[in-house]
Amino acid sequence: MSVTFQVVPSVAEAFATVVAEELGARAGHGRLYPLFLSGGPTARLAYQALASTTTPSGRGAGEGGPDAGRARVAGPAWSDVEIYWGDERCVPPDDPDSNYRLGRESLLDRIGATGPVHPMYESGPPEQAAAAYQQLLADLSTLGIVHLGLGPDGHCASLFPDSDGAAITDPATLVVVNTDPHGVNPHPRLTLTLPAIARADLVIFTVSGASKRDALARVRGGDDLPASRVTAPRVLWLVDEDALGAPSAAA
Repeated sequence: MSVTFQVVPSVAEAFATVVAEELGARAGHGRLYPLFLSGGPTARLAYQALASTTTPSGRGAGEGGPDAGRARVAGPAWSDVEIYWGDERCVPPDDPDSNYRLGRESLLDRIGATGPVHPMYESGPPEQAAAAYQQLLADLSTLGIVHLGLGPDGHCASLFPDSDGAAITDPATLVVVNTDPHGVNPHPRLTLTLPAIARADLVIFTVSGASKRDALARVRGGDDLPASRVTAPRVLWLVDEDALGAPSAAA
């Protein structure tokens, strides 16, 4: 496993560059490649940057049009990218708290057609939705790229400290219903488990702002938090100086 921390001026722009390049290299030739989306304010900015970095045709931005002048990035053939979510609140898809709605507004509506799009929760009992998503993911040879944020309590996806979902180690259990036992984060959630996340080729954490400083310091210090337990062949942390707490070179 390779774990890299990079301190960047703009987490959103760095995310867009990495994901566009990764998808550009991996997606194509008629093969679908999975991209798992996240939620939250940092994710919204990251997806807006990704949408602006690549045009609907997959050409790099800066080739003319309203985004001329942005860095040219070899973007993906979006029709070969299959969209999933890493966690979701059990709310309707048009609810303001829905991660699906965030991903649709900030990315999908901006890039045009993609490959298949798989909302994690739409309606009904959460347990049924979790079972359906489990079945959907079971046959994937890789979870591709999984995007995660970092909560102030050290959670990632919807794997909260001291929660049942964060304790799962069975590699066959990919999706569960989970709640925050401390009551800080509302709504029952569907979430990937840590064994599921470990099936990704690349996990990208995006961490921005002073509100994440304590959690990031605890992760870097080796505290036992859900985010600290994430494993994958490559784990990339994109953090800004506000989250880090002091200017620093990439670690």
